[in-house]
Amino acid sequence: MFKDKRLLITGGTGSFGNAVLKRFLETDIGEIRIFSRDEKKQDDMRKDLMSSKVKFFIGDVRDPSSLDFAVSGADYIFHAAALKQVPSCEFYPMEAVKTNVLGTNNVLDKAIQYGVKKVICLSTDKAAYPINAMGTSKAMMEKVAVAKSRLTSNTVISCTRYGNVMASRGSVIPLFVSQIKNGQPLSITDPEMTRFMMSLDDAVDLVLYSFQNGEPGDIHVQKSPASTIQQLAEVLLEIFNADNPIKVIGTRHGEKLYETLLTREEFAKADSLPNYYRIQSDDRDLNYGKYFTEGDEEIKGEEDYNSHNTHRLTNEELKGLLLKLDYIREELGQTNI
Repeated sequence: MFKDKRLLITGGTGSFGNAVLKRFLETDIGEIRIFSRDEKKQDDMRKDLMSSKVKFFIGDVRDPSSLDFAVSGADYIFHAAALKQVPSCEFYPMEAVKTNVLGTNNVLDKAIQYGVKKVICLSTDKAAYPINAMGTSKAMMEKVAVAKSRLTSNTVISCTRYGNVMASRGSVIPLFVSQIKNGQPLSITDPEMTRFMMSLDDAVDLVLYSFQNGEPGDIHVQKSPASTIQQLAEVLLEIFNADNPIKVIGTRHGEKLYETLLTREEFAKADSLPNYYRIQSDDRDLNYGKYFTEGDEEIKGEEDYNSHNTHRLTNEELKGLLLKLDYIREELGQTNI
């Protein structure tokens, strides 16, 4: 389905963009366009890949005009550009709005303008019941994508929502590994805090599933296992044969005790597939009159789908997942144990 096609990845120098490149470069795809504002990462990627299939575009999703050359002629877009660090978005919420909400609106407007066939927007579990600025901005990103999907019949727009990607840039696993290697205490915000666990390959699989199966306005969610932060720290210490102490430092700005991938309202209506949930777009229009007299009994009996009530990984299962990560294997190769 990607044979001779042009794929644009916004925020393509990030962890997800690199994973897509790893998956696609040896296929018969025609061209992969990397769009980001980070010229250093683009230059590093260009030197590392040395591939004629990869084209680089400097720009910012906040600036609509910078998207023109990147979007024009593209067949598909994976929209991954985002501000995703919870503390920084908490202190600078308007910056999150500019990138995650207005930037997404710009990408979708350009996709519709230039006749892009499909756009997949990448969201986060923090968009469900958001309590922080990052999650709130991503929840609005989803609303923008679903709304835009109603306005066009030529561009299919859908979303994916997933939890923490293990070992992605800025996540807790690289922090723990760095602390282990430097002989520092492992800093845990709350030992009972749970997080979904998925790999970058899982994230790419989810996006490809949404690409193949998504209808306008769909949101696809992967059924993911979870672990506590305490368990994650202990398993990493075991993997690296280390005995660093664990220090509880308290929750950071905007952190949740657990993450939710489906709200109760979404869970009541979601299609349960073998490995995914599908949230169909609400196709109601602004004529709400008939909904004032009809309720929805389904919601009363449901709960949300979160990292507290999903499958909880055993230590051995978590260790197996971690040892599959390229990052962990590379770090182990550099460590004398």
